[in-house]
Amino acid sequence: MNYSIRFKLSSAFALFGILVTVLIGYYAYATSRSMLLSAAERDLLTATQVLGRNLQASLANANQDLRLLYSLPQTRNLVEHAGQNRAPEEANELAEIFSNLLKLHPQYLQIRLIGTTEHGLERVRVERDGQQLIRISTAQLQEKAHLPYVFQARTLPAGSVYLSPITINHEFGAHSGLNQPTITLSSPLASSTNPNSTSDLMVLNIGLNQLFQQLQSDLPQHYQVFLSNEFGDILIHPDASQTFGFDSGRRILLQDSFPVVADLLLGSQQKPELKSTSTRGDELVASFVRLQLDEHDTQRFVILGLAQPAAFIVSDAHQLGWNISKIVLILSLLTVLLSALSARAITRPLHQMMVSIKGFARDRSILELPVLRTDELGLLARSFHDMQLEILEQLNELQASRNALDHLAQHDPLTGLPNRRCFFERLEHAIANARRSGKPLAVLFVDLDHFKQINDHLGHAIGDQVLQIIARQLGSITREADTVARLGGDEFVILLEHFEQTKDILHIVQKLHERFQSSLLIDGHELNIHASIGVSLYPRDGISAEQLLQYADSAMYSSKNSGRNTYTFHDGGEY
Repeated sequence: MNYSIRFKLSSAFALFGILVTVLIGYYAYATSRSMLLSAAERDLLTATQVLGRNLQASLANANQDLRLLYSLPQTRNLVEHAGQNRAPEEANELAEIFSNLLKLHPQYLQIRLIGTTEHGLERVRVERDGQQLIRISTAQLQEKAHLPYVFQARTLPAGSVYLSPITINHEFGAHSGLNQPTITLSSPLASSTNPNSTSDLMVLNIGLNQLFQQLQSDLPQHYQVFLSNEFGDILIHPDASQTFGFDSGRRILLQDSFPVVADLLLGSQQKPELKSTSTRGDELVASFVRLQLDEHDTQRFVILGLAQPAAFIVSDAHQLGWNISKIVLILSLLTVLLSALSARAITRPLHQMMVSIKGFARDRSILELPVLRTDELGLLARSFHDMQLEILEQLNELQASRNALDHLAQHDPLTGLPNRRCFFERLEHAIANARRSGKPLAVLFVDLDHFKQINDHLGHAIGDQVLQIIARQLGSITREADTVARLGGDEFVILLEHFEQTKDILHIVQKLHERFQSSLLIDGHELNIHASIGVSLYPRDGISAEQLLQYADSAMYSSKNSGRNTYTFHDGGEY
């Protein structure tokens, strides 16, 4: 049977059109799926890092709360008057403070004052019992000298904080904390008779489940959280039966499920590791990070991980694939009907769309598409254009979320200044530049004098306004190239660089000192805010970021000891 050229040409163009349409549809689906996975992996890595920093910040806040309880006059009075008639009244006051702190922090399960005499007998103990807070009566107080958080904490200097391993709490009478994963912090108090020795212990129990419920509140519900100790024993897992196996005589290790964790446990992988791990019937995208819990002990760390099903990430891509399939089917039928048209009229728009999709896959650029056509090719072009806009919108939202998380991780929320982590990064970069250029730089440690009195007498709201005003003043005094950061509390640090001579640094220090001689008017209160300033110079005083900050801190304390409201260079020198 002889077929006409028109039939053959139409058939050839029809087959070609169907093939091109299917390839474009598959390429668009594969590209969008890959882009969504890549963006989700980066977002997951950022979320893991932020969750880790939040965990470290929560423990740091607990340390601060413990030190606050340590410094309370009620605590000092109770220790000094132990066994006297005033002790019950002071114990009641301290118990009320414990209760208020437990109300503010749902993750805190128990707060105690434990004596180091009488076999570690508890003096004051307040804890959770369901939704209630109870104070344990004197007759029910227990001896705790045999527990590590007592006998190990007693060996530490006064004011130090002992951080226990994460374990299951089996202490008798622990109420809500009984048989629950717990972190215990304890701090020895200085003896009133011998400042070089310790007396009682302030002990704080933190519920691991409550702590992570609070930290996970801002995470999407489909995120899965994993946590292990320094040996790989699983502490938090989506399947609760996999946790704390060592408490029942068995070992369930995180590295058995995720081999990449083995490198983090050995310390050979200090940066977070992003790893897609396939499990039976499911594919997980997981990110793990090693977190140091005790800055004085490098062997005290945990492995924190976040994971989410890959199917959840690409669910939008699946819907997009279904839509593309329908478009491919419709376009294939239209291609058969319109195959008699000239090859030029058919291949030009198809080629244009292919180039646009490749450009979008390569650098996310949206090239011109034949969206003004009123035929099926125009429908396909508009569908691809809408798909590109939708994917770009999703990627922009992910990028904006990641940028916001990065900014929160590197800036102080009260003043908007860079935080400690950001300051150290800039200082190390500045040291590298100074090493190449041979120009000096300086680190100024600024501590406000008597700032606690402002908080105590005028309130923390006035104190916060003072910190914000001081932050703006420091920024106005320094140059645009300098860095002003807040380390915490009323402590600020300033990085001065790009100087030809070190005597120029003295001029800025004097200018800064003069600014602190002016009073501030805040809400009708005239405040004289002074500051003690310590200065260290590179390379004269040190060549590392840690040395420069340490020497600037030491010089600041010299200013404090010299009567405050002055500035001191390290080793007493100037320039």
